[in-house]
Order: sequence, then C-alpha cells, then structure tokens
Amino acid sequence: MTIQKHQPHLEESKHLWGLTATEVEASRQRYGLNLLTPPEPTPWWKLYLEKYEDPIIRILIVAALLAMTIGFVDGEYLEGLGILIAIFLATTVSFINEFKATQEFNILNKVNDEVPITVVRNSIFSKVPKKEIVVGDVVLLEAGDEVPADGLVIGAVSFQINESSLTGETLPVTKVTSKQLEKVTVSSTAYPPDQVMRGTIVVDGHGIMEVIAIGDQTEIGRTARAAAGPTEEKTPLNQQLDRLSQLIGVCGLLIAVLIDSALIVRGILADEFNLSGQQWYVTSLVILSVTIALTKVWLPIVYQGLSLIKPQMKSPEWLEDEGLLAWLKSLAIGVLVLAGGLGIGWLFNWVPPTPQTWITAEAATSLLTYFMIAVAVIVVAVPEGLPLSVVLSLAYSMRRMTRQNALVRQMQACETIGATTVICSDKTGTLTLNKMQVSEACFGGDLDLMAEAIAINSTANLQRSCNLNLGQEEVIPIGDPTEGALLLWLDDQQHNYEQERESFRTLNQLTFSPERKYMATLGYSRHRASDAEPSRPIIHIKGAPEIVLAQCSHILTEKGVQPIPSHSAIAQNMQTYEAHGMRLLGFAYRDNLTLPYPEAEIEIERLMSQPMIWLGFVAIADPIRPDVPRAIKTCQRAHVGVKIVTGDNPNTSKYIARQIGLITDEDGPECFLTGQDFAQLDDEEARRAVRDLKVLSRARPADKQRLVKLLQENGEVIAVTGDGTNDAPALNQAQVGLAMGQESTSVAKEASDIIILDHSFKSIENAVMWGRSLYQNIQKFILFQLTINVAACGIALLGPFININLPLTVTQLLWVNLIMDTFAALALATDPPNPMVMRHPPRNPKSFIITPSMAKQLLSVAFVFLIFFVAFLLYIQQDGMVDPYELSLFFTTFVMVNWWNLFNAKCFGLKDSVFKNLPDNPGFLIISAVILFGQIIIVQWGDGFFRTVPLHLQDWLVIWGGTSIILWVGELGRLLARIRSEMAQN
Repeated sequence: MTIQKHQPHLEESKHLWGLTATEVEASRQRYGLNLLTPPEPTPWWKLYLEKYEDPIIRILIVAALLAMTIGFVDGEYLEGLGILIAIFLATTVSFINEFKATQEFNILNKVNDEVPITVVRNSIFSKVPKKEIVVGDVVLLEAGDEVPADGLVIGAVSFQINESSLTGETLPVTKVTSKQLEKVTVSSTAYPPDQVMRGTIVVDGHGIMEVIAIGDQTEIGRTARAAAGPTEEKTPLNQQLDRLSQLIGVCGLLIAVLIDSALIVRGILADEFNLSGQQWYVTSLVILSVTIALTKVWLPIVYQGLSLIKPQMKSPEWLEDEGLLAWLKSLAIGVLVLAGGLGIGWLFNWVPPTPQTWITAEAATSLLTYFMIAVAVIVVAVPEGLPLSVVLSLAYSMRRMTRQNALVRQMQACETIGATTVICSDKTGTLTLNKMQVSEACFGGDLDLMAEAIAINSTANLQRSCNLNLGQEEVIPIGDPTEGALLLWLDDQQHNYEQERESFRTLNQLTFSPERKYMATLGYSRHRASDAEPSRPIIHIKGAPEIVLAQCSHILTEKGVQPIPSHSAIAQNMQTYEAHGMRLLGFAYRDNLTLPYPEAEIEIERLMSQPMIWLGFVAIADPIRPDVPRAIKTCQRAHVGVKIVTGDNPNTSKYIARQIGLITDEDGPECFLTGQDFAQLDDEEARRAVRDLKVLSRARPADKQRLVKLLQENGEVIAVTGDGTNDAPALNQAQVGLAMGQESTSVAKEASDIIILDHSFKSIENAVMWGRSLYQNIQKFILFQLTINVAACGIALLGPFININLPLTVTQLLWVNLIMDTFAALALATDPPNPMVMRHPPRNPKSFIITPSMAKQLLSVAFVFLIFFVAFLLYIQQDGMVDPYELSLFFTTFVMVNWWNLFNAKCFGLKDSVFKNLPDNPGFLIISAVILFGQIIIVQWGDGFFRTVPLHLQDWLVIWGGTSIILWVGELGRLLARIRSEMAQN
C-alpha cells in the first residue's frame, strides 16, 4: 500500500479516555485473557514410555526376563528381578529429573505475555501486562513495539508496520485512521490500512489503536497457533557432547565384545562348558543369530564410530528406521539364519538329535549371564547422563539467572556468555541508573514556547496515581526516560503537556533517527499567534545540541530573536555540563513559514535546509549505578574487556568511563573515537583501532554493528547490549545479544539471546559468571563419570583374566550406572557458581570440553583406581577362592572410592577446600547421603537382588575411613595449589 502525499495529524487522539475499570472487567469476562492457546503438550506418560525405547534398555529387559525364566527352574530368579527393578528405578529417576528440568524452559513461553503495554484507561496513562489487554482498550504504540492484539487505528503519525510475521512481505506498510483513509489513495494490501494485527512490528512513527480482538480471536491466533509451541534446538555444547557420547559408545561396545569373548574363552579353557562338537555348533549358531537379530543395536554404534573418522559417512536409511516393522525384519532375519543353520546341521549330522540336548542348562545360563554382563557394560559405558547433565545445568542456570535479572531466551547463550571476551555496553541505563532528571534548563525568554517544543516532540506520557503511603499524588513517566524527564520538568513548572499537545495541530512529524540524531514536528502553534492569525505554522526540532545548533543562525532571547553572536560560546557553555556526565538536548524552531494553504503537506527535510532559531538546551543528569565500578573491575580481572558504545557526546562518555574505572589518566587518545571518526577508517585501520578502543561516542547503529564484526574478526567473543530497534543489527551480529530491560523494543528482544531485566551491568557480570560455572559443572560431571566409567569397564574386562568371572554383577553395574549418571548429574550439574571462576581468562569456545589438564587427571586417577581394584581382587583370592562376603567387600569398596571421588570432582578447576562451600549446595549433600545409605541398604538387605551379604560394622568403618584417602589426597593438592598461588601473588 502507498499513501499519496499525505501526513496525518492526531486529532483523533485528543481527549482519550479509554475504558473504565468496570468496562475492563466486563470485557475480560466476555472475551477472556489476551493469551494464545499453546499446542497440546505430549502427556507425561508417553514421555516416560519413550525412555524405554532405548534399544539397549529393551535388550537388557528381555535378557533379565530370560534369566528369571531360567532361574525359576532352580529357584534363583531374584537377580533377574533385581535387574528389572534397577532398570525401572534408574529410568524413572532420570525421567523425573529431566521432566522437571524441561518444565523450567516453559518460562520462556510465558515471558512474552507479561510484556508491559501502554494503555489509556479512565483518561490515565498506565502500563499493563500484554495478557491483560482487553477488547476496547486504547493502546499506544511506538517504533519497535510489537502489536499486542488486533486493533483499529485511531491515531497515526508516520505509522509504519512490518506485517511479515503474517504475510511474509518484509516491506513496511503505512497505517492510517479511518478518517484519514477517506482523504488518501491506497493500494491493495493483505489487511485493511486502518487495522493492525497482533504479532506485527511498528517500524517507524507512532500511533494509537483501539483493540478489537484478543487471544485466539486475533488473526495470528486463528492462523498461526502452532507458532506458540516450543522448539527444540541443540546447543554447540550439546553437539560436542553428542560426539563425545558417540566415541564413548564405540569404546563401550568394543569393551563389551571383549568382555563377552574373554568370558567365553576363559570358560572354554577352564572346561566349564563341557560341550560336545554338535552342541558347540548350535551355540555358535545361536550367537550368530542373536548378533544378526540385534543389528539395529550395535551397527548404529559402529556407524557413529566411523562418522567420527569420516564425518560425511551416513548410516543407511533402513538402519535409521526405528519403527516396529524394521525391528521385526532384523528379528526375522536372525530367526531365518538360525532355522537355516539348524536345517543344514541336521542334514550333515552337526546337530544333537533332540532339542533338549542342543545345549546344557548350565552352559545356557552362563552364556546368558555373559551376555547380560556385556549389555550392562554398554549401559555403563554409554554416557546417557551427559544430555541429562546439560539439561539440568541449563535449567538450573536459567532459573537462577532469571532470579538475578538475566532472562535467557536462547539456550546456547547460557554457555556462550561464559566464553565472552569483550562486552560492548551502552551507557544510559546500563552503566547509569536511567533515572533521568533535568538538572538545568538554559533558554532565553519564552517558557510557553519551550513547553510546546518539549510536549509535541515527545511520545512519552505521565502516569498519575495516588500514593496512599505518602498521602500525595505520584507522577511516573511512561516511555522514553529522557523524554519522561522533560515532561516531569514541565510538570514542575506548572505546565500541562497534554494541553500543549491538544492545542498544537500537527501537520507532519519526522521521528527520531540515530543517523540524523534529531526529531522534528511541523504544525500550527497558538503561542506564535496574533490577532490576524489565531495560530501560526511552526517547526520544532529537538536532538543532539551540536547538530541542532549547527542549523541555527539566530537565537531567542528575552529581547526577542537576534543573530547568534558566537556559536563557540554556546558550545563551550554546553561542554561544561557534558564534562560532568550530563546528557544535553538542544531545541530550535522556525515560525516564519509560508504554507500554500492551511492543510499543506510540507516535507520537513526541505524546511530544515533553511536557518533555524536557537531556543536553548536542557542538561539531564543520570547518576552512575553504584555497583558498576566493582562489576567493571571484576570483568577486567576476568580478562573480559569492556567498551562503551553510546550515541551520547564524547565529553559525557569520557566522564562516565572515568567514573566507573574503565579509563585512567594513562589512557591515550587511541582509546576514544567518535562514530564519524570510526566510519572514516578503512577496515584494516579500524581492525587495529578496536583493540585499544574503550569509548565509541556519537555512534550510529551501523558503527555499532561494524565494531562487533571487526572485534569478531580479531577472534573475540562478543556480548553486546541494546534496547532499541536500531540496536537489532548489532544484537544479531554478536555471539550474545543482551536486550536491556523489559522496556526494550520487541525488535531488540527478538534479536537478543538474553534479556537483562534490571538494565544493570552488574547483571551482565553475573551472567558471565553463571555461564562459566555452567560449563565447569558439566566438566565436573564428565570428569567424574569417565573416571568411574574407565574403572568399571576395566574391572569387568580384567576380571576373567584374574580368575574372577563376575567381580561386579549386572545389578551392581546398574547401581553404579545410576550413581554415575543420574545421581552425579543431579549433584554436580547444579553446583552454585564459585566467584573464583572470574579470576581466570575465558575459555576458547572452539576448544574440546575435555581439556589437557582434565584428561591428565582423568587418566591418572582412573589408572590408580584400576590398579587398586585389581590388587584388591588378587588379594581376596589368595586362598584360591572368592566367597560372596569378599565380593561384597569389593563392591562396597568400589562404590565408596567413587563416592569420595565425587567430592574431588566437585572441586575441579578450583583451589578451595571442598568443605568451604559445601553447605551452599544442599542438593549435593542430599545426593551424597542417598548414595551412601543406598549402598548400605543394598549390601545389608539386597542379598537375592544384588548378590551381596551383610558386612560387619568394623568392615564398614574400615572401608569408609580407608577410602577417604581419595578425598584427603585431593585436599592436599588443593592446599598446595593455594599456597603456590599466594606465593606467586606476593
């Protein structure tokens, strides 16, 4: 749609009353809340059953059932039942924790419904959550806002809407009122030009709408309800851990095959099977058939290993088919191989004459047990706890970060912000309190004209309410804080800004642009009237004082309009305020205008080419946030650079930078640039300049985006702040975009990864700390898991070679798996952040999560554990026999060694004692107690299920105390590290 030479005025917006409280409630009762109904979620029981779709779990269940069936013959079925209980327990605990963690992400779907919207109710401007908008509400919209409901336009100034969310067309559409529509020629558009739709974005100008539809009755509610559903995405860390899981899975499969082969070879050499040649033929045939039938279990793991070598290698489509028919095909092929082999064997007399003699019961039981051991080893080896640890860490971090005013919109931002090396921060509201107050107003003569200039060149409003505690009226600005400060100043001067707006008839308005740095309004003013002219045409401009002053040739004084005697004198006067960190706004006007006729449509840019009259300037103070200097110092100590990028003038920017400790007297001119100077540098010069740059003033949106891009080319990981529509390109460009405050425009929020709710730099520093701690917590889990993984698999593999078939049974291995996967994920992935992480440089986001120091610790500790456990097994079989009591001692010792190692893993990357911050994580203490008492219960009362016998109290104390040396060795290492660190500092 195009508008033919027309710019609307806001006559329709005068005397806005809106709905009364009674009308609001009646509308809500009739139409409900302004909420979109989300898609029906998957029932929890379906999600739970999906946990059993893991092929390895299914195979283990089938094997356990077979073991129970065979065990019923001789009455030894409890171990099979124990395996089923262990699988159920591990799967259920894992599901509950993952389900609860996933629920934490639902907050992201609800935040958008709480966005404050400016409305007029009972003639009072106020803000209400989007979900509380009702049909009939009068809503004020500005550039960058998302339209909260479908509505009818009743006021518009340069009002343009991006409707691409509904139509797919990216070109903005001009919107007008129904009265204006009668006077203009419009082209065809998808939606009426006097209506706006929910979910569309205001890209320019401002307007007023009356709500006609909310919630599911809106256009987007009827046609795009599925858009409200959650989306799944894998973060870079998830992808890296997926590769790690694939590698470990391949190793686990290899170890399982080796264990099964070793057990069978040992049984043959020890003559334990005592099978004939015909029986061995049937046994081999069964093993081959089972291997073929389970192709969809082991072959994908093989392909995963091959893909690590050749990433372009893909598994065949038939292998990726998880349907029941695909599994039945594999099973059928296995059965056919078995049947064919038996047929061939029968022809050549390779098969015993009767099925009862095909294999002995003892051999069948042993082979089934070996098979279950191999499968259990795969269960232990495959780190299914890795994704759970990431989910728990992300959920925990997102929840706690939200409590500390950092609302995460994109999951990957949780981990990425911890790797940030440079923060490009705006000034106003982030480094300052954003509590604007006019400190000085410097203008000559006409206060009424100044009041008109302020009122009409503003989209802010004042909300008036009665403060019962103070017993007086409270006035709160709504909208842009700078414009709100000007309206508060007018209110103090006993000037009613609403009356000024109503008496001024607007013809045209040029909205503020960061590129031109001013706004202008053309209309008819009663203040410059005469008897002959009740109102005269006038143009008011407001903006950066140096820009506005440069347009002026005259000045308004108490004696009237006179030529400006000295531009430099005015500029010098303004610089005294800028040097004290104040924001300045300049005002000018021109009233000797000749319009062709009263409703003439004049382009403001053409009028701006003629000299203007300087009206004056105001100096606005905005105090520094008290916590910012310390936050800046913390970031510098953490090797995170901070750069101020602001549209404010250089003097004010330098003053703020000095006050917060970002610059010192030693910083030279290379640390400061203006947007104009920066734009004149070519890319190579600019790439060198940004390394030392600390303050970029008078920056335009293109400058901000270019700065971010050049820093990224220098290898930096960038977090950038912004709150306006013009900040969206830089927010998109940065690795982490930070929308500052709930008052940020919808465009800025959509482009951001994290919303800093309190607009404070301190919250950014906290987010960096949480990001680093999240990554470190996952490293702690991996370190603990792989240590116990290597030890458990090593013991299971070496056991047959030291004459112990099963040092750890299937149920014992499953208990170990529960400890190292679910329980360890709960204990370590939710560890609170330690401020000490801010004493180290940021990590390289491209580095593998297992660092060299981590790999060294993992392999050395696992090797020591393995040597100890092998020595333990050799010791208990000195007499040539190993009884159940000794195996129970070994099982308990194995668990307790790793229990103490859990405390060491908690301190990975830190030099502090584990006891220093232990009470800060009660969840860790609870999980530790569950593991300890769970082990006691299993050993003392789990005889039939876990193949254990009760231990004496003395043995319990010896094991508990003796294995604690693991913790004390770790504590000694951390003590020495602290001593070395203190000596280095001194």
